[in-house]
Amino acid sequence: MSPAFRAMDMEPRAKGILLEPFVHQVGGHSCVLRFNETTLCKPLVPREHQFYETLPAEMRKFTPQYKAVLIFVKFADEFGASGNIETKEQGVVSVRFEEDEDRNLCLIAYPLKGDHGTVDTVDNSDCEPKSKLLRWTNKKHHVLETEKTPKDWVRQHRKEEKMKSHKLEEEFEWLKKSEVLYYSVEKKGNISSQLKHYNPWSMKCHQQQLQRMKENAKHRNQYKFILLENLTSRYEVPCVLDLKMGTRQHGDDASEEKAANQIRKCQQSTSAVIGVRVCGMQVYQAASGQLMFMNKYHGRKLSVQGFKEALFQFFHNGRYLRRELLSPVLKKLAELKTVLERQESYRFYSSSLLVIYDGKERPEVALDSDAEDLEDLSEESADESAGAFAFKPIGASSVDVRMIDFAHTTCRLYGEDTVVHEGQDAGYIFGLQSLIDIVTEISEESGE
Repeated sequence: MSPAFRAMDMEPRAKGILLEPFVHQVGGHSCVLRFNETTLCKPLVPREHQFYETLPAEMRKFTPQYKAVLIFVKFADEFGASGNIETKEQGVVSVRFEEDEDRNLCLIAYPLKGDHGTVDTVDNSDCEPKSKLLRWTNKKHHVLETEKTPKDWVRQHRKEEKMKSHKLEEEFEWLKKSEVLYYSVEKKGNISSQLKHYNPWSMKCHQQQLQRMKENAKHRNQYKFILLENLTSRYEVPCVLDLKMGTRQHGDDASEEKAANQIRKCQQSTSAVIGVRVCGMQVYQAASGQLMFMNKYHGRKLSVQGFKEALFQFFHNGRYLRRELLSPVLKKLAELKTVLERQESYRFYSSSLLVIYDGKERPEVALDSDAEDLEDLSEESADESAGAFAFKPIGASSVDVRMIDFAHTTCRLYGEDTVVHEGQDAGYIFGLQSLIDIVTEISEESGE
């Protein structure tokens, strides 16, 4: 576990933490939730959990950090004295499906049930959801019939609520069927705060997760989730590209039906040809003030040329190509390729690669500006002067490249696996090389 990341604190017999939808999730089918500003959590899959706890040190810079949470629990000694506090570190929390007093459905995280503490005694009196999106997707309407309530009013109220519910369901169905969406973002206000109302894929995953847990609530209402670094937390307007890597997606444990289905998806997409396909995308278009979303269904239909055009679109802000991002991306891809070529026996089946950068650009200044001018020049004045002078960004633009999703990863170190592979993950490395070639091509064609 990386010592570079500070652990999070929870009070003794900690109150539950409300988990909100992670609004920058653009791909995958597992529901990723927001634990706090810098931390996410997702359903624990034993294989993925094992990967994060045993991954090679040189790979850590290319994966989200597996994060620790410090849990403070009270305990009594053998003489009955109490009040002492013990610190316990772990990267897993227990998540429950609950309702607040308004019957809003929500997901609450607690410390894992252990020897010293119990989630059964946790006070959740202040777990009312604060997220409008959470309320929108999960609100349940109940009308209590009493002698004081006219039947006609009750009937009309139910009819109105049913119509509202039906309208929301129709809208959500349309969102799920639409493969490429554009949403206008108001120029006033904080852009990043507005993003949480627009991402349809995170809405889809969150709704499905709640539905699954709701259906199982009578039999099971305690799930383990792992805590991971929120890779988008340092960006004001995260632009996110989710790429499904490799020429094979099914794990060694897949059923014949699932394996055949995954093989078909690869053969009918760019996965078979170049070892990579678009699984999701979120891009901020500065020129139009719009957010563009592309989902995995559209990504599967792309030809190799279409994939290249999608990649170009990801690095284009509507005004110009963000050329300053291309070299850092190429450098990181090359470093990752070198690291993976040294990994013996690993197979990253169904794993994705995230590319992230900030759609909100840093201020720009004239090349001949004096030091005093640099202090006074604001982003707005730079925009107004654009075209009159030559400009350059203040500082290097930040772009991140990380591997995610390891539920089907295998390695000979995992002793329980019946299939043991030798050598490199050629399919994943082939996809990385294809990506390097295409980004290089975009860079050369843009005149960099």
